[in-house]
Amino acid sequence: MPRYVAFLRGVSPMNAKMPELRRCFEDVGFTNVKTVLSSGNVVFDARAATAASLERKAEGAMAQHLDRSFHTIVRPVDALRELLEADPYAAFDLPATAKRVVTFLRTPHPAKLALPLVKDDASILAMKNQEIFSAYVPGPRGPVFMALIVTSVASVPYVRMRKARYARTVPQSAPMPQPQSPRST
Repeated sequence: MPRYVAFLRGVSPMNAKMPELRRCFEDVGFTNVKTVLSSGNVVFDARAATAASLERKAEGAMAQHLDRSFHTIVRPVDALRELLEADPYAAFDLPATAKRVVTFLRTPHPAKLALPLVKDDASILAMKNQEIFSAYVPGPRGPVFMALIVTSVASVPYVRMRKARYARTVPQSAPMPQPQSPRST
């Protein structure tokens, strides 16, 4: 059975209890469900299906069991591993201090952007299918890449994932993501 990751926008331990979140995914038939506490992401097994149908199912389960829903973007674990192995940042000369950020979209961005887009210490480097690859250098103004993302893709629902957290969600060597105590439930 395929393994998937549901990236949930805006979920945190303050607005959704991880055991309840896990149970609502289990109640609609997802199996081997793990929540990643530090990110609010959910890793699960399900019969092969389109990302859109799994997103609808997950959002419906949250609405029914949590009385609220979080915007959900689903990716197969295998596709995320391929993305990590391809190292989409290798072609760019980034400062050692640059933070790499992958923004996941539900659908490909409708406009062709002249890339790279640069503002302050942030860059949108590339767009491929339903992913946007950006980087920023941390500074006193915070993650300035957000202003660039919002002005470039604001009309498209998205979730962000810093590369470090993304790699923790999808280990490269493990056959499937494993919970990490105490961060997972």
